[in-house]
This record gives sequence, C-alpha cells and structure tokens, in this order.
Amino acid sequence: MTSTQSNELTQPETAPSPDHHVVVIGAGLSGIASAVRLQQAGIDDFIVIDRADDLGGTWRDNTYPGVAVDIPSLAYQFTFHRNPNWSRVFAPGAEVHQYHLDVVEHFGLRPHFRFRVEVTSEQWDDEASLWRLHLADGTSITARFVISAVGPFINPKPDGSGIPGFEDFDGIVAVPARWDASYDLNGKRVAVIGTGATGVQLAGHVAPDVASMTVFQRTPVYCVPKPDFPIPRVVQLVFRLPGVGAALNAIGLAGAHIGLWFVINTPGAIIRPLMRGFDKVVRGLYRQYLRRIVDDPETADQLTPTFGIFGNRPTLNSTFPKAFNLPDVNLCTTAIERVTPKGIRTVDGTEHEFDYIIAATGHELFSEPSSYPKGRVVGVNGTDIGEWWAEHGMQAYESVAVPEFPNRWVIVGPYSWTGTGWHGLAENAVTHIVRAISLADARGATRMEVRPTALKRFTDLMLRQGRHLKFYFTELNHGIHSYWVNSAGDIPILRATTILAARRASRAFPEDDYSYR
Repeated sequence: MTSTQSNELTQPETAPSPDHHVVVIGAGLSGIASAVRLQQAGIDDFIVIDRADDLGGTWRDNTYPGVAVDIPSLAYQFTFHRNPNWSRVFAPGAEVHQYHLDVVEHFGLRPHFRFRVEVTSEQWDDEASLWRLHLADGTSITARFVISAVGPFINPKPDGSGIPGFEDFDGIVAVPARWDASYDLNGKRVAVIGTGATGVQLAGHVAPDVASMTVFQRTPVYCVPKPDFPIPRVVQLVFRLPGVGAALNAIGLAGAHIGLWFVINTPGAIIRPLMRGFDKVVRGLYRQYLRRIVDDPETADQLTPTFGIFGNRPTLNSTFPKAFNLPDVNLCTTAIERVTPKGIRTVDGTEHEFDYIIAATGHELFSEPSSYPKGRVVGVNGTDIGEWWAEHGMQAYESVAVPEFPNRWVIVGPYSWTGTGWHGLAENAVTHIVRAISLADARGATRMEVRPTALKRFTDLMLRQGRHLKFYFTELNHGIHSYWVNSAGDIPILRATTILAARRASRAFPEDDYSYR
C-alpha cells in the first residue's frame, strides 16, 4: 500500500447504487465545463440538471436590451473550444449564448442534460454514501458525487434589496434576468433602479427610445469607455490560425498574473501608498472624463465615485454617461422610500411617476451565507451549509470542497476568482473536481471528504496572501456597497494567488488532502 493510499478503507460490496455516478446542478457555463471534462476523463454516468427549459445559465436568462460581455470576447470562452468567429470585440449576449450551445453540440453532450428539474434540497446519506437530491415535483435523484454549478448569481432580487411596494405598482416591473421580449419601452416613462453592470447597459441602450428615464443611483460606478467595434472578416481568418487565439489569451492572462503577483508579494509599506496614489490619480482622471462628456456639471459630479476604481466593480460602457445629455434622462441620488401604485417615492417625499420600473437590483450572491436557506444543503450529521459558512466564514478548500460535505464540490466557491473570465474560473475548478472524482474511482472509494487540516492550510494562505487585497477593499475603500465584500467584511470572491499557481493547484493538489473510504 502506497503512502497516498494509507487512509483507504474497503467499502462493503452491498453499498447501494445511486441513480447516477455524478449529478451536476446547473447548466450554465460551469455545468457545460463540467460535462466536457467528465466526458474527457472517461466518466460517462453523469447528468447535468437545470430548473430552466434549456442550457445556458446567465446568457440564457439575460436577454435584456444591450446585454453584452464587458471583457473582450476572445477572453470569454473555453480553452477546449475556442471561437475565432466573434462578430465584435465585445460580443452581444445572444452570440455568447449561441457559443455555449455550440460547445454542447460539438462534444455531443445533449443526452446528458435534463431540464425543468429543480432541486429544492440536497441531503447526504451517510449509510449509503450518496446524495439525495429532492426535486420540486416531489421526486428525488440519488448521486454518488454532486457538482454544484449554480454560479455566482443564485437568484435575482426583484425586491430591490428591501425596497417595499413593488407589488403595489400599477405599471410593469421588469427584472433583467427575466426580461420579456414583449416589453415595449418606446415612448414610455421608465425608471432604472441600480447602476451595476446590468443597469448601466440597459439604461444606456434604451435611453434614446423612451419618453423619459430616471436612473436611481445608490452607488456611482466607473464606466470606462468601451472600445467595441465589429471584427473584420480578415481578422477572424487570422484567429483561425492554430495557436493565435491561445497566444492572445495568454498575453492577457500574463498581464493579470503579473498584477496579482505584484499586489500579493510587494511589501505593505510600498504597495499600500501605491494603492492610495493610484486611486487618487484615477479618480481625478475619471472626474475630468465625465466633465468633458456629460453636459450638466452637477450630474457629472453625482456620477463621479468617491472611491477607487476597483472599490466597486467597474464596467466598460460608453453609452451610460452620455445618456444624461438627453433632455428627458435624469439622475436621482435621493434614497428610495418605497414603490407606489404610480411609481417611486423618495425619502424627501417626491413622487416620481412611471410606466415601467426596471429593477436592476442584483442577485443573491454565492459569497453570502444568507443565500443558502436552511435545509438547502445538509451534510454529515445534519450539518447545514448556510449555517456552517455563517459560523466558520465563507471558506472552501481550493475554493471547491467543504468538510462535512463529502462527495460534493462547488464551482465559483470562496476564493475562486483570479482575474480571468468566468470560463477560466470554471475550468480551473472543474479540473480539480474531475481529478478528485477520478482519484476516488481509482481507489474504489464511495466516499471522499476534504480534511479540515487541508482547508485550514488553504484558508490561512488566502488570508495571508490576501492581506493587501483586504486592505484595499475593506480599509482604503471602506463602506462601499460592493459584491467584493460580503456582510461579514470578508472578500471571499478573490483568490489571493496568481493564475498559474491556481492552475497548478487544481492539477496537482495533494491526494491526502482528502480522506477516502
């Protein structure tokens, strides 16, 4: 017996067989990446389930006007299926969705997908060493291994993060993630609540067509000019040459790698003053930019953030700031008291009347324990995932595995994002997960669980190497409402390692960081 097998125990041959070896929950880009890599690893007994009618996740659900990627298209794709035919530098949402459909068709994965299957709870059966997935229709599915691929944005929040009265509104409340193609905003009085990436895209796109629009802003956002244009046919032909797409992507990743390495490894006495100076310079430049392109000086000042460019998620968008030059587009920075039958009342008593309210108010985020209702995921001895994270903080070994939840991994987990596009994040997590399942299969094990000591080692590394990142987000830019920082004051989205280090760890994590039996 080798040292890496010293913790193995033989499972009784009478162990019940599950319905499926692997069940992947979620058919977005993370679920697609899981399906491809499971197939390539020779694991055929798996299904990918989703509560919707088809695959695609975010890009299936978000069909609102103006939806598009805000990182270059060439960086927004899988390494195992590069697309040389993007129509624009920043592809529109429908094209991204079609790309994901093409990936599934290319690999012949459609038979593995099941739709209109909604999981209401996951419960670990310790005696049988499997997961029981209870479904909305009253049935259940059992799985030896579960991959949670629900992504970072779990459910949209149409209630406006606590704004009361939406149910009283006589007009239409439009939620971007559930956009109805029959919505006709032309000539209508429109409110947009929220200035995140979605609200900014929507407002900038529809502003020329509406009768009037008021944007309700709680936190201003950096809208960096977006260098978007159609990609010429000749350039697409160049992208088809072997290695060109990979090389361009590698150049971009190298920049992100160097940036992360610099932030992580530079002494605090140097990096912290640099951060302050960088934020100050960028704020000044952005203020000048807005004053040049926004006609009304007061509106330009209200659009200018008082924090650093990365204190809240910046977005690439050229149309949003310019929209306020239109005669009937207004910015409101007064807090909303409630939604009324005719529109929105702000705390100063002003009644704003609208036909449409676009609630671009964000989602339940994976980084908040409160996003996991009690009983949603129950592990060993009744341990609840939401309660576990509330008690211990958002943490997971290599961002994917949590003790007391055997045979289960999560994509887009705590400390998972390294500055790449979401595809790179998903691929990195899936590499780890598929290797873990393969290790269990090679041993004949029906249960594997990450060791608490391994989780502690990884979490300590994240806290130690992430000290400058935490300074930037929680001290230098304190009090900013941002999804970088959760309600506990932690920054569990960002992984405090370089991209290359994250990739090495996913391919070669110590096998004994898990127990097997």
